[in-house]
Amino acid sequence: MESSKDAVGQLLIAHYRGFESYEILEREDGVIGLSEGPARYFLDYSQWPENEKQAIKHAKGKILDVGCGSGRFLSYLRKNGFNVLGIDNSPLAVEVCRLRGLKAKVLDLFDIDKLDEKFDTILMMWNNFGLFGSRDRVKNGLDLFYRMTNESSVIIADSTDPHTTNEEIHKEYHKLNIMKGRMSGQLRIRVRFKQYASNWFDYLLVSEQEMREVIDGTGWRLGTVYRCNSSSYIAILEKIC
Repeated sequence: MESSKDAVGQLLIAHYRGFESYEILEREDGVIGLSEGPARYFLDYSQWPENEKQAIKHAKGKILDVGCGSGRFLSYLRKNGFNVLGIDNSPLAVEVCRLRGLKAKVLDLFDIDKLDEKFDTILMMWNNFGLFGSRDRVKNGLDLFYRMTNESSVIIADSTDPHTTNEEIHKEYHKLNIMKGRMSGQLRIRVRFKQYASNWFDYLLVSEQEMREVIDGTGWRLGTVYRCNSSSYIAILEKIC
């Protein structure tokens, strides 16, 4: 990835070095908003929301953190004795992880078979179930995960129910998605920071029921769900052997 396109990495390394940083999210229909900010990428365990603390208890064995960002979860798990590897398609995010003494590689989710390793836990925290991007890519991604995990493995998957919004501009976007044959919570977005802008990419938000439906037949089932509020939740996906 060109450094000019690595907006996420640029804002993470700026924050790590103590400079001003922020994360702008731009949707294809022109809607622009700010994320909660890069500081959340560096939260200590004591600052985590309760549902993250509960969900991370399911982590076991050898762990792969997909979309590891600055290594917030890598750091906690390594301190607790786990064998953990992070992957991210942002070279600068991976650089931040390495500066923090964490093990991470530059790799896209759909290229993880290149690792040629088996894992017991796959993390998709902080809305990273969305990295699948679309209904079909969920199937493809979960098939990859099935083949590179051991028996009794789990996926810890974080998502947000898009249907809880009361804003008409979001509801109209959901309708537009349906007309295009996409899931209503499929977003076409890019990240901006200062002069940097990522490429446009698809990001998928699903309700708990939609997650249950899209994983059906993939070899994974929905287990315990930990809610943060009416829209945000973390699901434990269990491997069916």
